[in-house]
Amino acid sequence: MKINGFKIKYSAADIKQRVSKQMRQVVLIDEENESYKKLSEGDKKALKYLVNAARIINDVALEMDHPMNLVQKQALEVAAEKSPYAANTLKLFNSLNGVAGSNGIDKEPVEIFEGIHQYAGCNFYPTDLDAAELSRIINKMLDDGKAEEVRKILSARTMVRRDGKYLKAIDYTEYFADEFSEIANELECAAHFTTDELFKDYLGWQTQALLQNNEEMDILADKHWAKMQDTPLEFTLSRENYDDKLTSQLFSDKALCARLEALRINPVPKDMLGIRVGIVNKQGTELLLKFKNEMTKLASLMPYSDKYEQNVGGKNGLKQTMVDVDIAALTGDYALCRGGITLAQNLPNNDKPSLAHGGGRRNVYHRQVRRSGESEKTQEILKKLVIPELHKYYDNEYDHLFTIGHENGHSLGPDSTYQTALGIYHHIIEEHKADMVSAAMMPEYVKAGIISEEELKAIYVTWIVKRHFMKAYPQDREAHRMADLIEYNYLHDYGAFWFDDDKKLHVDFVKMQSGSRSLLEKIIEVQLSKSPEVAEKFVNKWTEWGEMLKYISEFKQSLGIRPYIDIVSSF
Repeated sequence: MKINGFKIKYSAADIKQRVSKQMRQVVLIDEENESYKKLSEGDKKALKYLVNAARIINDVALEMDHPMNLVQKQALEVAAEKSPYAANTLKLFNSLNGVAGSNGIDKEPVEIFEGIHQYAGCNFYPTDLDAAELSRIINKMLDDGKAEEVRKILSARTMVRRDGKYLKAIDYTEYFADEFSEIANELECAAHFTTDELFKDYLGWQTQALLQNNEEMDILADKHWAKMQDTPLEFTLSRENYDDKLTSQLFSDKALCARLEALRINPVPKDMLGIRVGIVNKQGTELLLKFKNEMTKLASLMPYSDKYEQNVGGKNGLKQTMVDVDIAALTGDYALCRGGITLAQNLPNNDKPSLAHGGGRRNVYHRQVRRSGESEKTQEILKKLVIPELHKYYDNEYDHLFTIGHENGHSLGPDSTYQTALGIYHHIIEEHKADMVSAAMMPEYVKAGIISEEELKAIYVTWIVKRHFMKAYPQDREAHRMADLIEYNYLHDYGAFWFDDDKKLHVDFVKMQSGSRSLLEKIIEVQLSKSPEVAEKFVNKWTEWGEMLKYISEFKQSLGIRPYIDIVSSF
């Protein structure tokens, strides 16, 4: 079957198998949810305008991701009205939120149509542009006195297109002017109805940031967003840059990097946009704030803390809000479910200018996502791979506690200049650092009385089983999974855990603490090196796919893997 002249790559039976047997649902809240029922009438109306904004941003993200996304989706929607084959293909498209993407299992990306492939620079750059040509053009533009245009090209907020022998940058607010204007209208309506003045104020700033080609407006919007601790509603316009794999490759060109540094031009991968909408859950938020109270102390305990300025606990103090949220919508970047879905976020990321201008951070946790696990398969995994004495220590709630430590960990350690200098290893090292901050600092939460010794054991066991018992080698060097692989190999070699002759897990809880601290020290050393070569050596050393990992992954796959996700939204 062809869609817009492109043949669907997989058979009808294959597509049906993927969407019926290999896809799980993440069900978001509806109007029957208690948190929705407790909202004021004004905030209920505001919520629906915010969801409208979320729907619009999805088309923006589709355009950023691939030049064929929108036309193929529209054609699939028409064909799906008459063809079950096309209808199932549309479900697969919506799970990937695009024509192609990794599913976290297969070595090659899932490409729905023959002849339509992924690009390293997504659609942020011309699709026929590779790293070598990008370096040549940037050097030529610098030679010809076009440094300011280069600065725009290498910023996080521009679409880049060819301009004769040069490249030109188009700011998001110009390239997506129509869509941004529609979103701004929805936010203005939401601001009119919401009952919370701080939230109303934030929406006003975010509206202006969408309408003006002015980074200062993004800074102000981010600053106001990060201050919201007690608002009833959650709205996030997220900007993260995991998808652009082209910009980071410039860091391998040392001569070009030296030229850019002399001009104070810092290449930053392009931001993929998404929107999250939800209702703040006060009970869940209370737990987060207990962890927050320890962050300044943890900053002082970070390895080599005297060699860099802390993101928190320094001259600006602790500027961080944290909320647990019942989710009503996840669109755009949030809906690119390519092997996983986001459990929580700590934003703005270190590359965002609001942090350099005294702004704070905001952690948001996704209640419906973390509660969408597969308990029956987990019991089979425990029975097969873990000694019975440790079964009592596994619980998804302890994964949530580890995630809190992870998200807080992004606020600790060296700043963005150390991170982005690692080039294509930037995200792997930063996600790994956040993991190790969580693991190494968990004993401090015991000392503070936030968790017990038994809960600490449960956090470690759940972390190993849920994150380190991997279903496949990380495809496309996905940052979170590569971090998991590093941690598995290091802590296993350290003796923090091992497997007996029956291939069942044992854990040394004392060595889990000391080993985590040791690994945290090593990863901070990598960031402080500012060297892609040091990062590459470290990653290559600790990402071996050994026999036990093969055994674990084969067993997990034998239980049936569901790598595709259907986000069910009722608003």
